[in-house]
Amino acid sequence: MPFTESQTGWKGKPTSEEAAHHAALAAPRLRDAIIQVMKGVGQPMTADEVAKAMRLSVLSIRPRISELAKAGRLIDTGERGRNASGRSAMRWRVSERESQA
Repeated sequence: MPFTESQTGWKGKPTSEEAAHHAALAAPRLRDAIIQVMKGVGQPMTADEVAKAMRLSVLSIRPRISELAKAGRLIDTGERGRNASGRSAMRWRVSERESQA
């Protein structure tokens, strides 16, 4: 499922619109990179763990994880880990369809 700039959203401010446009351009590359990292690790990961493995901000990874889940490319395992703030976080795995791609 392709993603569009409108899916990244913004709040009506020029800086917010600029950030949304930038995210829309970077998002496809990040989504694919997340899948590759998770395939390489080979076990369920939280968004924070993915961000750490990629050496990127969790603020850029969490939305991409949500998009991947919505598209069926990532599956919630039902397992939980802890995020940086100590709160419970979902552990995701790559879908069967993605595993075979």
